[in-house]
Amino acid sequence: MKAALHNAKYEMLPDEGAFYGEMPDYKGVYANTDTLEACREQLEEVLEEMDFISAT
Repeated sequence: MKAALHNAKYEMLPDEGAFYGEMPDYKGVYANTDTLEACREQLEEVLEEMDFISAT
């Protein structure tokens, strides 16, 4: 999971005052939050949920 997060791409959206992050290796995995740290955390949560779902 750490390697996947390392490959995440982030962009600041100045018009919205937000940060956008996506994971190129995981189609459809993205986050849009107020801070960069929150964006990273949200991407990590999505990956954890994907791992949980695939394990069941």
